[in-house]
Amino acid sequence: MGVTAEPDSALHADAARPSRREQILQAAARLFAERGARSVGVDDIGAAVGVTGPAIYRHFTGKDAMLAEMLLRISERLQAGAERVVLAAGDDPRAQLDALVAFQVDFALDNPALITVQDRDLGALSEDDARQVRRLQRRYVEQWVAVLTALDPDATTAACRARAHALFGLINSTPHSAGRLSRPAMRALLVTMATSAATG
Repeated sequence: MGVTAEPDSALHADAARPSRREQILQAAARLFAERGARSVGVDDIGAAVGVTGPAIYRHFTGKDAMLAEMLLRISERLQAGAERVVLAAGDDPRAQLDALVAFQVDFALDNPALITVQDRDLGALSEDDARQVRRLQRRYVEQWVAVLTALDPDATTAACRARAHALFGLINSTPHSAGRLSRPAMRALLVTMATSAATG
């Protein structure tokens, strides 16, 4: 008896479908952003992905483990992504800045829930997890500081660091501003504003 091949469309659908672990993290991010991590229970997360609360424990030891993985992943993605886009931009500081701005804007537009969680719930992490997240965040900031310093050699490191944090505040406004314009229009607005603020 021959084996019937699965249609390519079905294979692609399976490949695109997030794993149960990913579904849990995505649901947890949405709920944490809406209510705050301390106000969300494991049963709430389970209901959001269509499983019982106890089934969550096959993937995570608890809500704190979800939050830790979520925030560590964000920090790792940003830090690694910044390294990648700066390297791809070559030696031109302005090209590097443009690449960093575009990267951060796309991340902010695609992940408003994660930005809210990172901003509000970092204090809910254990001391060790919070230390890891902060270390990664500092490395990410310093990548921006290096580019901003190269663009304005007369500026102090402290001033460039302050400018980087101000830029993050502008770009990471997406939990409040996203949806007011189409994504392309919002992206163009944020890129223009952030670039102007960085170089003004």
